[in-house]
Amino acid sequence: MTTKVEIQNLVKIFGKKEKQALELVKSGSSKDDILKKTGATVGVNRASFKVEEGEIFVIMGLSGSGKSTLVRMLNRLIEPTEGSILIDGEDVSKMNKDELRKVRREKVSMVFQNFGLFPHRTILENTEYGLEVQGIDKETRQKKAEKALDNAGLLPYKDQRPNQLSGGMQQRVGLARALANDPEILLMDEAFSALDPLIRRDMQDELLEMQEKMQKTIIFITHDLNESLRIGDRIAIMKDGEVVQVGTGEEILTNPANEYVERFVEDVDRSKVLTAENIMIRPQTLRSSKAGPRVAAQEMKTAGLSSMLIIDKQQQLKGYVTDTDVLEAVKSNIRSLDSIIRTDIPKVSKDTLIYDLYDIIHGSDTPVAVVDENNKLEGIVIRSLVIGALAREKEEDSNNGE
Repeated sequence: MTTKVEIQNLVKIFGKKEKQALELVKSGSSKDDILKKTGATVGVNRASFKVEEGEIFVIMGLSGSGKSTLVRMLNRLIEPTEGSILIDGEDVSKMNKDELRKVRREKVSMVFQNFGLFPHRTILENTEYGLEVQGIDKETRQKKAEKALDNAGLLPYKDQRPNQLSGGMQQRVGLARALANDPEILLMDEAFSALDPLIRRDMQDELLEMQEKMQKTIIFITHDLNESLRIGDRIAIMKDGEVVQVGTGEEILTNPANEYVERFVEDVDRSKVLTAENIMIRPQTLRSSKAGPRVAAQEMKTAGLSSMLIIDKQQQLKGYVTDTDVLEAVKSNIRSLDSIIRTDIPKVSKDTLIYDLYDIIHGSDTPVAVVDENNKLEGIVIRSLVIGALAREKEEDSNNGE
C-alpha cells in the first residue's frame, strides 16, 4: 500500500516554558511531571504513525488524551512544536502560508462535531462555501455542491436552511461540504459524537458506504471504542498525548500493548469484533485428483472423521464427502470421488464475525469452510470453537460483574 500521511515524532506543548518542557519530553518525563516543573501542558508527545492511502484510520482516546490536538496539527489549525507531518512525502509543518493554503484547498478537508453550518445560508450555499472561498465560479461550484448533496441523499433539501433539518441531516450536509471539492484526505473530529445513538449508527453506515465508492483517506477522531472498531481499518489509541498502540481492531483486542489498553477494551463484546480467522483451524483434506473412495475411506478411518473436505490442485474447495457415501462408492467399485462430492457446505470469508457464525453453523451438519475470494480453502470453523468463543465472552462478562 501507499503511505498517504506520515507523522514523525510530533510534539505539541501549550504554555510559556516551551523549550524547557520540550527538553523534558525528550528525556522521557511524564505529562504530569512536566506540568509541575514548567506549568506547560503536553498536548501531543512524540506521536509517530503512518496512514495508508484509502484507509479509515481512527485515533481514539479519553478526554484530554491529545487526539483532537493531533488531528488539528495535520492541517496546522494548531501549529506543532516539533516533528514532521508528511502528506504525499511533503512536510506540511515546513510549508509557508501559500503552500499550506493550497494543501487545505486541494488535499485536506475537515468535518467538525458541531457541523459548522451557516444558519442564514441554504443547504446548497453551505455546501458551496469551501469552493466559494477558493474563488471557483458560481456555476462550477453549484454543480459540484449539488453532486455532493446528491451523494449524501440531500439534494431535495438544497433550498432549505440548516434549522429545518435534523441533527443527522445537518451532519450529512457538513460531510457533503467537506467532500464537495473532492479532497484526498478527510479529517473528522468527533464528527458523530453529538448525534443520538441511532442516527450515529446510520451516519457510520453512510460513511462506510461512501468510502466503498470514493476510497478517501480518512482520519477519524473519536472517544468511542465501539465506533472505532466498527469503522476503522486501523486504530491508534492515545493516552496523555502519546500513541500507545496502533493496530487493527482484532490486533488490539487480542494483543493489547499494555495494561491501559487492556482496561480500555475489556468491556467490548469480542464476538462482535473477532472473526472466523481468530478461531479457524487447519482442516484435513484430500485432493480429488489424487484420491479415490478407497483412499478417502482409509484417511477418514485413520483420522476418526465422518466427513472430509475435497480440494483441487489449486487448493480451491470442491466440497466434501461423507463416510457413508465413500463406503457405498467402494462397494460399487467407483474409482473417482467426483460423483459423490457434496457441495452444500457453508462457506464464509475469514473476516466473518464470530457472532454471525453461530447461526450459520447451528443448522449445519458440517464444519464451516473459510475461503478467500477465489474459493481457496484457508481453514474450517467447527461448532465447538464458536460455542467456546461465545461461552468465554459470557464468562468474562459474568466475572467482570462480580
